[in-house]
Amino acid sequence: MSNNSSLPPRSASRSSKGTSGSGKAPKKPSRWFRRIMVFFLLLLVGVAGYLGYLYKESKDALQVITSDADPEIVIPEDQSVKVKGVTFLLMGIDTRKETGSLNTDVMMVASFNPNTKTATIVSIPRDSKIELDGYNSRKANAYYANFLASAKKDGLNKKAAEQKAKQDLRKMFGKYFDIPIDYTATINFQGFVDVVDALGGVEVDVDMNMRYVDNADGTNINLTKGRHTLGGDDALDFVRYRKSNDGRNMSSDFDRNKRQSQVIGAIADELKSVSSVTNIFNVLEAVGNNMRMDIPASEVENMLITYFRMSRSDITFIPLEGTWRSPYVRLDEDKLQAAKAALQAKLAE
Repeated sequence: MSNNSSLPPRSASRSSKGTSGSGKAPKKPSRWFRRIMVFFLLLLVGVAGYLGYLYKESKDALQVITSDADPEIVIPEDQSVKVKGVTFLLMGIDTRKETGSLNTDVMMVASFNPNTKTATIVSIPRDSKIELDGYNSRKANAYYANFLASAKKDGLNKKAAEQKAKQDLRKMFGKYFDIPIDYTATINFQGFVDVVDALGGVEVDVDMNMRYVDNADGTNINLTKGRHTLGGDDALDFVRYRKSNDGRNMSSDFDRNKRQSQVIGAIADELKSVSSVTNIFNVLEAVGNNMRMDIPASEVENMLITYFRMSRSDITFIPLEGTWRSPYVRLDEDKLQAAKAALQAKLAE
């Protein structure tokens, strides 16, 4: 026993090594671990540099897209889309050379709220009969072409006439829905195709077999019923489809509006996905000359920052409905009033 008593306490033996807790000496980071950390740091720097490059490239695209905006307008901080609700008139315009048309095949009014990061989008059937004091009654999709013709008749050049027509349209629909409409955004068929392709396609439920050929304008729609990931051209066919050549599978304006809402929701989901963080820059470049907005470029950047994480679940789609009495869609008054109230409520949240 005397021999054992001469030994130092076990705890003292461990503490002499300058450690606490477990009693084990701290290990120096291995050379392998340091190399891994250096690699990841370099990778992060590389990614940041790439994002910086994309951002610079997207700034150039933004200047083109927002070329309809008044360069003299400066938006005060307390009026920015970052802190205040904003409403857009969204239009998809058929500008194909084959048709010579300027009809707005897609018409939507969208209100965004920065506090809730949500939106309400009301779809307007293209054949809706619009009856509004101070305006001639006609189909909803015919007003832009008429406003444009009037502006050109007043001697305005092409760009100024287009800007004036959009302002007139925004004012008219603002009065129709009893809300201020702040900006317009127009995109043509090619721009729509390019956006979907830039995102790698969109997944949608094709509600029926769609087969339609029109050699006059190059239309060749060939889609089968079911869930598919559609590229740009097929997604455009999906939202445009009206009927098959054999007269079967007729599709109404209301069906088209539902499909448009489905595709917009799918686009929002794609933009939110992790794989699309850099794709948002590609989208801006993809639309290029095919999209115009009259909102300042700085406010578009604020929109992207504010609403970047918004997905389909954050958007309330309200397709206006009614009855078809050739050649018009007569909108259901109760549903129209409900849509107006929803747009107004979104701005007030």
